[in-house]
Amino acid sequence: MFQGWFGEQKTKINLWLSLDEELYRKFHDVIIPSNNGSTQVDHILVSSFGLFIVETKNLKGWIFGSGEKSKWTQVIYGSKYSFQNPLRQAYRHKKVLSKYLDINESHIQTVVYFVGDSKFKTELPSNVLSSGLGSYIKQFNDTVLSDTEVQRISGLLSDVKIEGKISKQEHLQSLHERHSSDTVCPKCGSNLVERTVKHGPRTGSQFLGCSGYPKCRFSKQIQISHEKGSPVNIWIVVLVVIVLIELLY
Repeated sequence: MFQGWFGEQKTKINLWLSLDEELYRKFHDVIIPSNNGSTQVDHILVSSFGLFIVETKNLKGWIFGSGEKSKWTQVIYGSKYSFQNPLRQAYRHKKVLSKYLDINESHIQTVVYFVGDSKFKTELPSNVLSSGLGSYIKQFNDTVLSDTEVQRISGLLSDVKIEGKISKQEHLQSLHERHSSDTVCPKCGSNLVERTVKHGPRTGSQFLGCSGYPKCRFSKQIQISHEKGSPVNIWIVVLVVIVLIELLY
């Protein structure tokens, strides 16, 4: 946890040094409520050039990943570790912010910034960086938001920070509930729908997939119901009775 916090502080300083405070209003560690739990955003920049979401990763070693894979890999000192694709995290942040702030998604840019001593070993999208964060953001120089809109959005984000509408504990609880849902995608908030495997050894089997596919590729197995009276429990009872009869006679 300290590693993540330290990484966020490094990014915070980087943004302060590289971006003009008169042009970019900065908000850090913001928890935004949504219809599907909440989302915690490391850094949000508000400007007339749009909004910028910066997701910080403080990792060392070699980084392997792609925009499509659900998991990326960190290789350090000969050991491999997997972590969630940060682009998917940023995608959910973008959707939640768009709805909460009533702003078009096209006016929100996402950036994933690695601050540790890491090296990308696969080709990653242009918004995944290990340096040049300020320069990347400043390349978006077309005015898309009026001064009034910038004021309104900044006011909403300030209210969230000051009022503390959602605590850290409540946010963690919402994460648990979101990932337990069988109706709402925990990644982007779209509906989950039943799909059928078309290829491979599990051809014909059912699973839950995001209705936002292919933009969001989240999927999960369908949980077998164990409620009273379900077919699974009935067969368990039958088997137990058979075993008891054999033991008694």
